[in-house]
Amino acid sequence: MFLFLYAPIFVLIVFSFNDSKSNAVWGGFTLDWYAQLLENRTVLDALQTTLLVSILATLIATVAGTAAAIGFSSMRRRARTACLTVNNIPLTNADIITGVSMMLLFVFAGQVLADLSSWLNGLQWVEDANLWFDFEFNLGFVTLLIAHITFDIPYVILSVLPKIRQLDPNLAEAALDLGATPMTAFRKVVLPELMPGIINGALIAFTMSIDDFVISYFTAGSQVSTLSMVVYSMVRRRVSPEINALSTLMFVAVLALLIIINLRQARQEAARARDRRTAGRS
Repeated sequence: MFLFLYAPIFVLIVFSFNDSKSNAVWGGFTLDWYAQLLENRTVLDALQTTLLVSILATLIATVAGTAAAIGFSSMRRRARTACLTVNNIPLTNADIITGVSMMLLFVFAGQVLADLSSWLNGLQWVEDANLWFDFEFNLGFVTLLIAHITFDIPYVILSVLPKIRQLDPNLAEAALDLGATPMTAFRKVVLPELMPGIINGALIAFTMSIDDFVISYFTAGSQVSTLSMVVYSMVRRRVSPEINALSTLMFVAVLALLIIINLRQARQEAARARDRRTAGRS
């Protein structure tokens, strides 16, 4: 199974150093594709847009999803079940349905705001005051970001909720009894316990956002392109070996990030184990 999953990635990495443009014939070792990648403005602009959208969507979705998970945990059972059912709909819904529906929503909202601007600009007092309203917006970076935040939040909620269930509610109450403010108790007692779930949710949200194509395709408009959209446009002609080089760099970056996070968690677990052993001896 691992061979089936990682063999294509290994082949991609190997052919990113291929001196030939062919993905089937080895023509020798070269680093030219990495050098040409740094000169390809189309790919670099798409990468910049993808990373910017993914990072912003991850940060906003992590904050909103964590707050929503905390709110869900304090609800009664029926209300919590209803909210979780609504939260799970984007996860099970087809991406093309989500993408088309969000595109229609943005187009409708843009038309409504354009009509509102026209109505306001036609008022006499607006003309007398030399004012001009322009609420119209089109598909672009903002709509792409909103779409990514929307489908990232459910993943964060589902990652944080198990940590909240494992949390001892007496910890926060003890902090309040010892004189801590609600914000201090949350920041120094509750948040550190939830941090593993928050980090996992952020990683999943970032991965889903940087990997998305269908929803981005329908909500980005014609002025903004993500990396997946650029690669899709190349598929109809020929995928440049520069994409192999870029994919290799992204894979190495993600692998390094995962290794760092796993090492950090291993150190924290070892430190907690030492603390427990020390407390047991005393």
